[in-house]
Amino acid sequence: MKIKYLTFLASTMLLISCSSTISTAKKEYQITKTAALKSDWSFNSNEWRLQNDTLTGNGGPMHWGVIESEKKLPKNYEIDFKVNIVKESLFEVMLNIDQENYIRTYLYTIDQNIVIGRGAYNKNSDEYSKRGGPTLFKKPMQLENNKWYAVKIRVSNNQLYFAVNNETFLECSLEKSNLSQQGRLGFLTNGQAHITDLAIKSL
Repeated sequence: MKIKYLTFLASTMLLISCSSTISTAKKEYQITKTAALKSDWSFNSNEWRLQNDTLTGNGGPMHWGVIESEKKLPKNYEIDFKVNIVKESLFEVMLNIDQENYIRTYLYTIDQNIVIGRGAYNKNSDEYSKRGGPTLFKKPMQLENNKWYAVKIRVSNNQLYFAVNNETFLECSLEKSNLSQQGRLGFLTNGQAHITDLAIKSL
């Protein structure tokens, strides 16, 4: 009986460690160590770094700073974190990255909106035609630099829910909006942004 239990436990741990998704039903993903960041994410170390449990991204209007997870998001998931847009105007959560296509969920201080859009990103080009994309849904929200915002994103049964500070939110159907239904996670900034308390869990 003891041998069977140990075999089952070892198999479970192996499945979790070899999982192709960024989190499992039994394990919430959090960034706490630089080693985990380097093993689980693809990024330029001049653009993104982890220090004291704060993930900092640096980019510019002509070259956006992007970090992408190596593993896919689960089919149904929830993402929670706090973000501070220190410089410039755009912070974007790149959802369900599939090749060069993804869902844009972002905070835009110039337009004073939170937005859901259809995105495209070519990491080998900074041409505007090869990054960003059209806005599908937006809602006005007062957004400022050097201020912390709580972000919650949930995808369940192909329905996307995007909320900031539990006050302003957008919802849409991935299928009806012709958006990517599965893929990897990324973050993008055209200036400097800080992220803390990042938690990703499978639903």
